[in-house]
Amino acid sequence: MRGCPFYGLWWAHPRLPPAETGLSPQRRPPPACNAEPMDSVFEAAGGSEGLRRLAEAWHVRVMADEIVSHAFSHGFEPDHTERLAAYWAEALGGPADYTDDYGDETFVVRIHSGNGPHEEMDDRAIACFDQALQDAGLTAEPLRQVLHDYFAWATRTTMARYHDSEHDVPDGLTVPRWSWDGLVS
Repeated sequence: MRGCPFYGLWWAHPRLPPAETGLSPQRRPPPACNAEPMDSVFEAAGGSEGLRRLAEAWHVRVMADEIVSHAFSHGFEPDHTERLAAYWAEALGGPADYTDDYGDETFVVRIHSGNGPHEEMDDRAIACFDQALQDAGLTAEPLRQVLHDYFAWATRTTMARYHDSEHDVPDGLTVPRWSWDGLVS
């Protein structure tokens, strides 16, 4: 059932309306997952539009945070939120627009490398992401938890792996893919 996109949402399952069960949504047993699953986390998050709203909400949050905003003190592209949304879309099962239009994973990781360890900034960026999920209305489980897990993983691993220099990042990295069950590739 963990791989089921309705895991944690069994109360909202369309095949078990409250009137048929006589139980409140909180008391009904979870169904077997034989519903038509969503193909990807990308779709469940509202596709490109949903991830654009999330990227905008996250950007507002980090720019207001005295620690995380430091990462943007050198400036950023005017279309940062669109780029970020495209990156997340690709990572979460959507189209490869980021790679096609902006660059590969090597490009992204190099932008985030060579700044030394920054665990407090990472933790606060993740907290901003969790707040942005609320702001963007992406609070239903299991989607909220899957998105949190993805962002925390990416922030603490791929984006924080090369503390010393951007030149340490190898060429040819591809955007890691994330599914309902975690890292795919």
